[in-house]
Amino acid sequence: MCRNIRTLFNFAPPATDDEIRAAALQFVRKLSGYTRPAKHNEAAFARGVDEVAAAASRLLTSLETTSPPRDRDVEAEKAKARAKARFAQAARA
Repeated sequence: MCRNIRTLFNFAPPATDDEIRAAALQFVRKLSGYTRPAKHNEAAFARGVDEVAAAASRLLTSLETTSPPRDRDVEAEKAKARAKARFAQAARA
């Protein structure tokens, strides 16, 4: 899985359209192998991003949970702590 794709469900405030589109772009980049497609593939690439973003948006609005929404700042701090531990281990190796 692409590490740049973040969990978008069950956050307060909810994911924005820009966040959903950014995740869709990363997903399409991963699937296609292109960071930027060749000129003759731009339309297909853009259509793929649009379709994935629409599907992701539908998914996020239809999911239900009984868990309280997660706080973005708290989750960001947890991710930083995990990264710090991971890179500290790599530096020792």
